[in-house]
Order: sequence, then C-alpha cells, then structure tokens
Amino acid sequence: MMNDSVRVLVAEDDPTTLEAWCGMIRSWGFEVAGAVDGEEALGQVRGYEPHILIADLKMPRLDGLGLLKSMRQLGVNIPTLIISGEGDIPEAVAAIKLGAIDYVRKPIDPPHLRAMLNSLVHNRGDNASAPLPPQSPLPKLIGSSRSIRELRDFIERFAPTNTSVMIFGESGTGKDVAAAMIHCLSSRRSRPYVAINCAAIPESLMEAELFGYERGAFTGADRRYEGCFERAQGGTLLLDEVTEMRVELQAKLLRVLEERRLRRLGSCVEIPLDVRVLAATNRNPQHAMRDGRLREDLYYRLSVCAVELAPLRQRPEDIEPLVEYFISTFKEQYGAIRGADADFIQALKRYSWPGNVRQLRNVVERALVVTSGPVLSVADLPPELRRTSPRPAVLEVSIGDSSLQEVEREMIYRTIEFAGGNKTRAAELLGISLRTLYNRLERLDPKERPKPA
Repeated sequence: MMNDSVRVLVAEDDPTTLEAWCGMIRSWGFEVAGAVDGEEALGQVRGYEPHILIADLKMPRLDGLGLLKSMRQLGVNIPTLIISGEGDIPEAVAAIKLGAIDYVRKPIDPPHLRAMLNSLVHNRGDNASAPLPPQSPLPKLIGSSRSIRELRDFIERFAPTNTSVMIFGESGTGKDVAAAMIHCLSSRRSRPYVAINCAAIPESLMEAELFGYERGAFTGADRRYEGCFERAQGGTLLLDEVTEMRVELQAKLLRVLEERRLRRLGSCVEIPLDVRVLAATNRNPQHAMRDGRLREDLYYRLSVCAVELAPLRQRPEDIEPLVEYFISTFKEQYGAIRGADADFIQALKRYSWPGNVRQLRNVVERALVVTSGPVLSVADLPPELRRTSPRPAVLEVSIGDSSLQEVEREMIYRTIEFAGGNKTRAAELLGISLRTLYNRLERLDPKERPKPA
C-alpha cells in the first residue's frame, strides 16, 4: 500500500508548527490535512475521514484528551498519536488509556515519527479501507493498596523512558503484568513485545533462542533463525526469571546490552539493536548475586530502575477487588455469578497465599466450577482454605528485655508456624536458604532440630 493513499490529520494550535509538520509528513508521501484545534479536528474526522490522527495534547477549545473522548462517544476509532511536552507525561499516559496508540515527545524527532507512521501503514496491510488492528487492552493491576498505588505510579513514571527495569517479587505476584503494562505505556507500544522465560528453556538452547543462529551453525541448524532480540527489534524484550540463566551466558548478554549489537551463532555480521530490555525474577536480586546466580555487573545494567512487587499476603485489602475482577473475567465461561459472600472473602483474607495472585485466580475459577448458588461461599473453597488459621500477630520486641538470640528464635518459629510447618516456604519468607534455616534451628535449640520437610 502506498503512503499517498493514507490520509493523515494533524491537529496543532500553532500555525507555524502545523505548517511545518504537515509539510514534513507530506514529503514522506502521505496525504495530509491540518486543524488548528480539537474542535476543527473533530469536524474533519467526520468529513476528511483520516486513517491516522496526530494531535497535540494542549490545544484551545478542545485539547487532545477531549478530542479522544469525543471520538469515543461518536464511536470513531482512528489510530491516534499524541504530541506531548516535557511535563505532559501523565496526560500522555491518560491519552493512551483513552485509546491513543502512542505518543511523541516534543521536540519531534522526524525519523522516529516517520518510523511510527510507516509502522502503522505496514500494519494496515494491503486493504486501504480496512481498519488498523485493535490494540491489545492495557494490562490491569487490580487493587487499591498502597503497594499497588506505588507500583502504578512507578510504571507511569518510568514507562515512557527507554531505561531498563528490573522487576522482582515472589512467583504469582504479577511481574509479567507489570512488564506488559510498562511496554503498553511506552513509546514502543506499537512495536513488538517479546517475553522469554529463561527457566523454561534448556541451557543448551538458551543462547540460540536469545541471539539466533545461521544455517549450519550447529548440527540441526537447517535454516536461519532470528532470536528474541531480533524479534523484539524496535520494541520490548522481557527476560523472565533471568537469574535462572547460566552465569557464562549472562556475560554474553551483558556485552549485547552494552554494545547494542549482536551476532547470530555462526555469523560474523553484527546486527544493530533497538530493544528495551526488562528483566524479572522471583528471587531477591541481592541474594541471587550473593549466591552466584546473578552477575553483579549484569544486575546493575538491568536495574537502572528496579521495583519489587509485594506478595498478596501483605495486601489483603486487594483480595476482594481481585475476586470481583476474576469473577467478571470468567463470567462468559462459567455463567453469571453475582459475587462472593462476606465469609468467602474473609476466608481468603486469612490465607497466606504462597502462590499469590496466580493462586487466587485458580481458587476463584475452581469455586466458579463447583458452586451451585448465585454467589460464591466458603463451601466452594478447597479444604485448605476452609480451615485457614488467623493471620499471625505482629512480633513485638521490648528493647532491653530480649536478646538477639531470643528475637531470632521467635521470628523463625513464628514464620514456620505461619508457613504451616513447611520449612522450605519458611526459608523463602525469611530470605535464607533451607540449609541456613536448619543450621540456625540447630544452633538455637539442638534438641529440636527439625527433619527435612
């Protein structure tokens, strides 16, 4: 499809800037019309019927956000790029939530804008009248706890940048959701998002999966293969469970990140990279470095920004909205359920949730399968949740009355009790290895040395 068959509408209140933008876009082969504010742009949306809209965020009469809201009310769905200034990032994020496909920072970088327009043209395919494919819905972080609010603030602040982000937290806390949200709120939203689970790929195949290979590079390489980095070109790559990658390969990964170039296995040609890298792990990064699972230099390269996701047991106030969300998610599959009764919610709040939000989702789905009533009740829960004990009390320490050894003993035994006697889980909660837990228990009271769980 030729660019000159693509109609672009530009809305900008400064006449000189508007003329410059229209002339620049027209020189790239597009058909272009201009509007001096949101009201005029809304009128041209109906008459000019543009394929792509570029709108300044700040305009008189009707600004960029108002324009998006008006188009939504009219049922008009046009791929829209928002132009934002340095201090307009929160509003630009709000525009994406209203349906804008991306935003461009002032001053505009012409090559970047041209690449974005060409990408939209490419996605249209060969049918000029076909609408652009709808964007994936913005991933949701459900809840109103302080930790979730802080996480949303972090994502909205750092998503528009190109910095690497390290996301860590226990399994099931939603690290993949946070990573996808960072991509969807970034300037790379219209480009590929590739996620690779480093723990799920055999060590012998990991290097080839990351960097690709040429035909004949090794036995069985019967064709050229593009690795994850190349598939994410221009977009975002998530390295999930990065601490499970062998240390020798981490050194090669660091070199690629530093040089922003890679060579496929069996090739001597270097390929320039334009990829934002996110990393996630269910291990504490400091502990992973101490245990030799994560190179220190790679950690500092990946964690330009770092954020920890709180486990579900630390934010019980998020359980009820999560349950409501999951019920809504499954309603087409399992029928309409009005909600969950108070006892059901309280039983969930008393549980320690070793599997976090992922486990809660599975529990709600199971309840929807077995329930026979209009609302979920305690009877619909698995046995281990029906007989949960109250959440542990806060450990109180009186300075001067307790020795360090006594505090350590109390903390360890209470954690084991909280974990239902599971020593492996207790060690994870304490941030120590299982062997260290056994050693400390034996030191604190040799007569009560526990047997392996």
